[in-house]
Amino acid sequence: MRIGVLTAGGDCPGLNAVIRSVVHRAIDNYGDEVIGFEDGYSGLLDGRYRALDLDAVSGILARGGTILGSARLERDRLREACENASDMIRDFGIDALIPIGGEGTLTAAHMLSEAGLPVVGVPKTIDNDISSTDRTFGFDTAVGVATEAMDRLKTTAESHQRVMVVEVMGRHAGWIALESGMAAGAHGICLPERPFDPAQLVKMVEERFARGKKFAVICVAEGAHPADGTMDYGKGEIDKFGHERFQGIGTALAYELERRLGKEAKPVILGHVQRGGVPTAYDRVLATRFGWHAVEAAHRGEFGNMTALRGTDIVMVPLAQAVTELKTVPGDRMDEAESVF
Repeated sequence: MRIGVLTAGGDCPGLNAVIRSVVHRAIDNYGDEVIGFEDGYSGLLDGRYRALDLDAVSGILARGGTILGSARLERDRLREACENASDMIRDFGIDALIPIGGEGTLTAAHMLSEAGLPVVGVPKTIDNDISSTDRTFGFDTAVGVATEAMDRLKTTAESHQRVMVVEVMGRHAGWIALESGMAAGAHGICLPERPFDPAQLVKMVEERFARGKKFAVICVAEGAHPADGTMDYGKGEIDKFGHERFQGIGTALAYELERRLGKEAKPVILGHVQRGGVPTAYDRVLATRFGWHAVEAAHRGEFGNMTALRGTDIVMVPLAQAVTELKTVPGDRMDEAESVF
């Protein structure tokens, strides 16, 4: 069997662990040939790929990023890929394609599968928002980075009697904000799933100061937004990939709190630091298991599916099911977090 593998969308800790696992399982156990398409689906369309043998993946288990490169694909080019699916199978001689990516990548994988490509998907996203899987690799690393950042910011916030507004990733699902905020003991958490009222945050800070606690840390997801009419904050434009460009809620909220409180409030935007660097042990193990099971599924001919974590087991679920809706934070989890503020 000749297996093609690619990484698409935003980079994520653990991508190299999947690539390594695919290569080892395919070559060591089946004698397969593995090729890696460069820069995601762009490499698939442009015919840019290279052979992946055991030497090519040596030492990459703990490396962040992806040795294959990654890129997003415009919708017009995706339609072009679907129209040329049979030609790509013939030109590259691949018997299976394993795309590794998030919601957009898996939606493209489903479209290519429907067009006739033999696809087995592997989900990745630090946002943990892929439905049908309990966890995605990269999330544990991102939560750890955000938690450590807030742990560190608490000391400087206390020293200078400041309010720190820490913006973490999470466009439409607030899992990183929820879990890192809880782990760091943030005094407020704002999620995309529940509009917030800045007046309540002001009240919380004032009550803390009245009790002698002269600082506060508020964790806010990048996609969080205020309730209608509570503060000025507009929606951004839609980019060429169909994603909303957010206006910077961390900075806007810090400014609003400082204006209302008369106390210094500083925004801290963690940004892409959450996506880079060494993956945690948990993410390395999950990524390795996903790669192993993707190769097994390809040899069983279970195309049109993706790997998923259910409890402690890796199972296969239809791509069509996985991309139907995003997995957002449910109300009971938000209630749990609020109980410890």
